[in-house]
Parts: sequence; structure tokens; C-alpha cells
Amino acid sequence: MSLALELARFVTDSPAIPGLALDRAKASLASTVASAAMGQRIPSAAIIRKLALVDGGQPAAALWFDGARLPLAAAARVNAVASDAAASDDSDLRSIAHIGTIISTTAIAVGEMRGASGAEMLRAMVLGYEIAGRIDEALTPGRMQRGFHGSVSTIFGAAVTAGCLLRLDAARMAQAIALAATSAAGMAIAADTSTAREYHAGLAASGGIQAALAAEAGFKGETDVLDKPRGFLDAMNGQAAEDITRGLGEDWDIVTDMAIKLMPGAHPFHATAEAAEEAGRLAQAKPEEIESILISSSVQWTKFKGAPHPRNLVDAAHSLYYFVAASIVDGRFSWQHMGEAKMADPVIAAVQEKVVFDPNPAPLPDRFPHRHGGTVTIRTTDGRSFTSTCKAPRGSGPRGVDWADIDAKYRALVPLSGLSAERLDNSLALIARFETEAAPKLTELLVVG
Repeated sequence: MSLALELARFVTDSPAIPGLALDRAKASLASTVASAAMGQRIPSAAIIRKLALVDGGQPAAALWFDGARLPLAAAARVNAVASDAAASDDSDLRSIAHIGTIISTTAIAVGEMRGASGAEMLRAMVLGYEIAGRIDEALTPGRMQRGFHGSVSTIFGAAVTAGCLLRLDAARMAQAIALAATSAAGMAIAADTSTAREYHAGLAASGGIQAALAAEAGFKGETDVLDKPRGFLDAMNGQAAEDITRGLGEDWDIVTDMAIKLMPGAHPFHATAEAAEEAGRLAQAKPEEIESILISSSVQWTKFKGAPHPRNLVDAAHSLYYFVAASIVDGRFSWQHMGEAKMADPVIAAVQEKVVFDPNPAPLPDRFPHRHGGTVTIRTTDGRSFTSTCKAPRGSGPRGVDWADIDAKYRALVPLSGLSAERLDNSLALIARFETEAAPKLTELLVVG
């Protein structure tokens, strides 16, 4: 049996999904909408929206905060780009793949068009996350070292989520997975240094939906494409491929490894930023009283730490120097730190100059460098030293996801879209009770004006 068919059979055999996994899907959906509200006016997102509207097509699915309708894949692409553009969408602790954005935008586009219930959409999201997460785990960290971005795995989230809502049988679901494998693309170096990151997200959402639609229509590709020599796993330097199917249904990746961003920017920095925040509270030192700030972080093993003094969102999202300095100076890294005013703050700039990195960071306990947090030590000019360690950020699988944090994020970011207070309240309430809705029309509430 091909790997694609084995995964497809698991998905279509109706595995029992625990309530906690469905709750995490709701959290991912709310987080994605909030991130899209922050990102939809960013130039990259505006460009993709404009191009999609010019192309037009069957008005099957809605653009969030816009009201226009486009074909399924086009609408999901626009919404996914907006969510990813703000660097505030949820992420996976193993590999920084933004699976939540892809399954959320796909589920709403396909689910509303097909009249699916909220429970069906959430179930499809959980299963889409599971398959994407398991495949990406087999690629990590090899795909990053070879230069491939997380979109090469998030596309499977879209294909499976869409396939579930299209009610594909196992044979057609296997085709959707196989077609997604041969559609994957995205270079990590472009995602780390430019707005190509959100471009990749849009391609993953649209490509996965198109794979599912093609499979539904009877298109047949190579179902052995995942595991054959020169196939997907081989090309991506996959490892521990046997783990992809081991223990399917025993636990759920959306519970164990999804992390909701409760601050913007690259997720591997969030735990270290929390450590810096706590070290700053312990030190109670003025910026001029800080002699040095030592970072010992798991991301040092990937050389993923950026540069000091960012001047735009892309640079800020990838600068561990900035995360740590801002967390110490302001007591917390927040949504406002993606703004140019904070990036230009002279106090934060001066503190960034005091950041140094541990030349011998602790060895990793496994092959997943992005899931192990960091330690920050502040040394003051009078010789004192204050240290704090954070292994996993708030809102992540290991620490749990509190709906109060999701509520706060939604209320902080959604107003940036111009959505009215009434529609904000009603849309958030709808997501909170999503599994009870017969055919929820979330996008009817996400219209500005």
C-alpha cells in the first residue's frame, strides 16, 4: 500500500477525534482570522487580493473583510496570504510550518460553499493538520537545510481539509495527497528575508484545494509519489518516514505541537522572548544599567537568529536581538512591536547592542531545534546576574491554549480591519460555538462597512 493511500484510509475511516483537538481547531480559526485582519492591508496581501479580483471567476467563496467572492482556491489564497503576511498566525513547534492558516482558510472556503456544518469543518481541520504535521515531521530539519520552506508540507493540510469537506473516498483522497506532493514549492531563504513567506502560504492553500478538486473530478496522478525513490520524501531528505503512520489516532498534532502566536514574529523566538521578559523583571535594571544580555537558545543550532536593528516587518519578525531587547525594555513583546515606531525606538536599539550569544548552547534533546526554547541572562554594570529559561511559549501545546488569550488576540487585531464592534463580538462568539452550528456563515460577519 502506498503511503498516500495509507494516510487517506486513516482520514476517510472516520477516526474518533477528541474534543480538545476540536477546541484547538477553533483556536486556530480565531487566530487565523485575527492575523488576517492585521495582514490584509499589508502591501503584499493587497497585491494578491487585487490580482485575484482582476481575474474574477465563479463567486464561490468570500474574501475576509472585503465581501467580494471568488473561486474556492483563489479566495483561500487571498485569505491565507493576508493571515501569513502579518507574521501573527499560528505555527508548529517542530518546524515553524504555518499549518493553521492553511487549514482554516481552506475549511471556511470549501465548507461554506458546500454547506458543511461547523463540526464537519473543525473535524476536517484537525485531520488536515494531522497529515501535514506528520509529513513535515519526517522532513525536519532536512528540508530547511536543503532550502525548502514549510509550504511544501502545509499544502497537505489544505488537500486533506478540502478532501474531507468534499467527502472524497480513500482512493480519491490518496490522489489529492499525491497531487499535493507534486505541487509543493517554496524556498526558505526567500521566506526568511522577504514577503515571499506569505506568497508561499497562498500557494499552499490554493494548491491543496486544487489537488482535492482535481481528485474529486477523477484526475489520477502517481500515488506512490511520497515514498518511491526520487519521490517526495527522497527529494526532501526525509527521515524517520516510518513515524508518519506510527500511532495514527493515538494523539493529535494540533494538540501536541500547534502553537498559537500570542505575540507576532517567528515562533522559535517566542519562548526566548518570554525568558527575556522574566529576566528583565528579575533584574529591575534600567537600560543603561545593563552590561550584557546573554542568549542561549535552541535556534542557534540552525543559525536562525536574524540581525539587530530591523527596519521593516520582515526583518523584525526574524530578529531575535530585537525580540529580546524589546521584551526587556517594554516588559513584553507585543503586536505593536511590528510597527516602525517601536523598531526605531532608541532605547530598544541601544539594548540590542548589548546582546551576545552563548558560544556553546546546550545540545538539543532531539532533531527538532525550534521546539526547545531558550535562556536569557542579564548582567548588570554592578556585577549582578539574572537568568530565566522558557522552554515553550504561552499558547503552545506543551503549555496549553487558554481561550482568554485567543479572545484577547482577536479583540486586539480584528479592529485593524475596520470591522465593527458588533460584528467582532458576533464573529468571535460564532467561532467559540462553531461545532454546534448547522452551517455557520462566518464570512457574513467578516464584512467591513
